Amino acid sequence: MQEQFVRTQLQLGLAAMEKLSNARVAVFGVGGVGGYAVEALARSGIGALDLVDDDRVSLTNINRQILATHSTIGRHKVDVAAERLRDINPQIEVTTWKTFYTPQTADQFDFTRYDYVVDAIDTVTGKLSLVLKAQAAGVPIISAMGAGNKLDPTAFRVADIYQTSGCPLARIMRKELRKRGVKGLKVVFSPEEPTPPDPELMAACVAKDLEPDTDRPGAPKRQVPGSNAFVPAVTGLILAGEVIRDLVKTGTAQSME
Repeated sequence: MQEQFVRTQLQLGLAAMEKLSNARVAVFGVGGVGGYAVEALARSGIGALDLVDDDRVSLTNINRQILATHSTIGRHKVDVAAERLRDINPQIEVTTWKTFYTPQTADQFDFTRYDYVVDAIDTVTGKLSLVLKAQAAGVPIISAMGAGNKLDPTAFRVADIYQTSGCPLARIMRKELRKRGVKGLKVVFSPEEPTPPDPELMAACVAKDLEPDTDRPGAPKRQVPGSNAFVPAVTGLILAGEVIRDLVKTGTAQSME
């Protein structure tokens, strides 16, 4: 056991830390939410992380994304994350995928290799594909619902998708998952009603192309939600906490063999 994890071991025990060290977790999306999730997973002793995101750090990420600094602008987020995680834990195995996850790119991934999947991407089609692929492979998955245009970090909670309210993204996901016969999905959501940004300010952001990633294939078109430094962070940390608890509770495929 590495000494850097001894304080976690005091809470979870040696057997649990060995399970985490043997676990492989895939995190799809390493932006505002996913960046904090991968940070917490690495600091908790997860042994292997797959990071999936084709986006680069931009100036407008700095207000809310842990990977975004002036020195990382223009770099691929997964590359920045990999360096940071290896600095946190030199023994961690990090695999980076510069891939924008969609149903069309889903076949690049063998979900049976993962002990847990974290969905921190923005597109409905991508999220639905992740859920179906993970569940078909028998792999637990947790999905982040909408964090944009939310102000209250204390409102976020864990629930089944069919028990959510007040979240436009969760409403769409409920409808689409029901169509596909999905019985349940663990999510992190907030019932706080979103506060849309001022239309004139949003139009100005679009006109100045301050969010160029909205032009990526499959990305939401011309939507620039308001965000802040605390809501995405809380969402990502809750995601990571649930992954750690579930892995410790159930064990991983490798540790149970």
